Amino acid sequence: MALEVYDAFGDWKRARQGADPTAHVAFVPTMGALHRGHADLIRRAQQEVGPSGHVVVSIYVNPTQFNDAADFEAYPNTREVDLRMAESAGADAVVFPQPHELYPGGVPQRVPPVDYGGLTALWEAAHRPGHFDGVVAVVRALFRQVEPNRAYFGEKDWQQLAVVSELVRREFPDLTIVPVPTRREEDGLAMSSRNVRLDERERGGASMLHAALKAVAAATETVTEVRRQSSLLEQAGWSVEYLAVVDSVTLDTHWELGRELRAIGAAHFGGVRFIDNVPVPN
Repeated sequence: MALEVYDAFGDWKRARQGADPTAHVAFVPTMGALHRGHADLIRRAQQEVGPSGHVVVSIYVNPTQFNDAADFEAYPNTREVDLRMAESAGADAVVFPQPHELYPGGVPQRVPPVDYGGLTALWEAAHRPGHFDGVVAVVRALFRQVEPNRAYFGEKDWQQLAVVSELVRREFPDLTIVPVPTRREEDGLAMSSRNVRLDERERGGASMLHAALKAVAAATETVTEVRRQSSLLEQAGWSVEYLAVVDSVTLDTHWELGRELRAIGAAHFGGVRFIDNVPVPN
C-alpha cells in the first residue's frame, strides 16, 4: 500500500473514519530530517502492530522547545527525503501538523512550566531552560491528536524519553511508550540531524563522547573516571557540559543498589552540541 501523506491531522482523521476501531495505532513523532535511527522506530512500530495496525509518523519542528531561535531557524527541512525514508521503513501515513492543531491559541512565546522533579530540573533542563516545557507541551498535544496505543522514542535522548514516560504515567495511562536503542555509525557516533554540520576533521573526532561514556560506564570508580574522561575530551577540543552516572529513571546521581544506571553526557565539538548515553552494566 502506498504511503499516505497529509498536511494536517484533520485530513488524516477524516481519512481514518471507518477504520477498524480495534486496530492498534502506532505513533512515531519526529521533527523531520529523518535518518536510519528514525527508520528503526518506524520498523519497530510496524513489526509490533502487524498488518492490521496503522503506523503514523508526524513531522513538526516545534518552536517552543528551542531555547535558541537560531537553532530553530537552522533546523533542516528535508520533506521529500523524509517521505521516502518513512515509506521504505514501513510507515502507513505521514502527517505534517498545522501549528493551530497543536497550539489552538497560537504558538506561544513560552508554554506553561513543567515540574517533574529532577527530570525537568537536572542535566539537559539546566543547560537548556524551557526545553522540556516545550517538549511536554507538544508531545501532549500530539498524543491528544493521534490517540495512539503505542508511541516510539529513541534512547539517544534519554532524558527526553524519561520526561515523556513521566508525562504518559500522569496523563495517558492507556498509552505504552516503547524505547528503541540508539542507531550508531560504525565508530559509535549516535546518528543525529546535527552530524551533517561537521566537516571532515570534526567528524573524525566526533565519536569521542561515546567512547568516554563507555569508559565511564565500565569503570569501577565512576567519579574518578568521569574526571579523567572529561579532561581527555577537553584536551581534544571538546567543551564538556556534563558527564555523569545516574539512575536511569530519576536521573539522580544518588541511587540504590540494584537500580538500572545510565552514563550520560553533553558536550560541544566543532560548533555542534552532542548528547549521548550508554547503559551501565549491572
